[in-house]
Amino acid sequence: MRVLTNPPLRGPGRAPFMLLVAMTACGTLGMHVIIPALPAMALALGMSVGSAQLTITLYLIGLAIGQLMYGPISDRFGRRPVLLVGLTLFTAASVATALAPNAAVMIAARIVQSFGGCAGLVLGRAAVRDGATADKAAGQLAMLTLTMALVPAMAPAIGGFLTAYSGWRAGYVLLAVFGGATLAACVLLMPETLSERGTARRSMMVAYGRLLRSARFLGYAIGGACSTTAFYGFMSASPFILENRLHQPAQRVGLYYLLLMGGVAAGSFGANRVAGRMPVPSVLRIANAIGILGAALFALADAADVLTVATVVGPVALFMVGAGIASPFALAGSVSVSPQSIGAASGLYGFIQMTYGMLCTVAVETWHPGAVYPVAAILLGSALLGQAALAVAVRAERRL
Repeated sequence: MRVLTNPPLRGPGRAPFMLLVAMTACGTLGMHVIIPALPAMALALGMSVGSAQLTITLYLIGLAIGQLMYGPISDRFGRRPVLLVGLTLFTAASVATALAPNAAVMIAARIVQSFGGCAGLVLGRAAVRDGATADKAAGQLAMLTLTMALVPAMAPAIGGFLTAYSGWRAGYVLLAVFGGATLAACVLLMPETLSERGTARRSMMVAYGRLLRSARFLGYAIGGACSTTAFYGFMSASPFILENRLHQPAQRVGLYYLLLMGGVAAGSFGANRVAGRMPVPSVLRIANAIGILGAALFALADAADVLTVATVVGPVALFMVGAGIASPFALAGSVSVSPQSIGAASGLYGFIQMTYGMLCTVAVETWHPGAVYPVAAILLGSALLGQAALAVAVRAERRL
């Protein structure tokens, strides 16, 4: 009897767009919805400011490591089964965070939660690219980014009200419910989008080695990270800046995040409108110029000691407009470098993003906790570095 070691996949199919949104939302929602609750959680569990911010940093580490694994594994075994395992981990860990009796349990559960949630981040992007050309994928990823921007935009506002009226644990309960509902929907509706499995010879390390030797991939990945996840440094410090320094209530802080994520939505909408109509280098130059302007205005406001809600939220929202424009083009460019390893490229891209975001949060936590100037310096430096990295990627692509 002949044994098939690599049986054909059932499919490929096309996943419903809103299901892609939901699965991708799990990973980011797990970070954004609890941010307004950090001061209350720190007080309830006896944690310092740095320890509370550590739950964000460790969450980003879990997202980064998980994405390195999910991409190649899904190239080998298919998107659907790997996604279901990840969402199961996310849901179970969300229940654990909602019931955490102390800081140690909370931190451990957050790591597992992030590891599970990152499955949706990797495989949602890979599912889009599975059935589209690079040019078409940029437009679709822009729409996914636009829709996804609305989810974390609303999440801190919801988290702020939940914290104010139901306590800091309510946000974690919401994550458990959302994770369970998304898992059930994927069981019922998620098809297999991968048309052909990778072979055993195309190992994880070979795929990553090929990508890491590509200036084109590295330029897009580093540029995308600098344009987007540098914002996590701001997110880590912002509850303490807005609540402790500017004396804003938790529910109002949540509404400010809505404005910030509105910047991502506006940028993503603009990216979708110009995809295929403007040259990619021109779009990326415009996007980075907007990001640099926003970061510079924020740094000037801090240097001039004129910090208000307007001088914090306005410039950072402008930075996020640039991120919303640049992100889908950087992502589409990076996952198109090696069509045989789309899942690996998506995972490595996410790893670089989350690692950079984690480094930004560590810098904020250790440089001067609670201060504004480290955050402003990180955003401005990241915007300038992102401009240079994306220029390298564009030059490499032109040489092909």
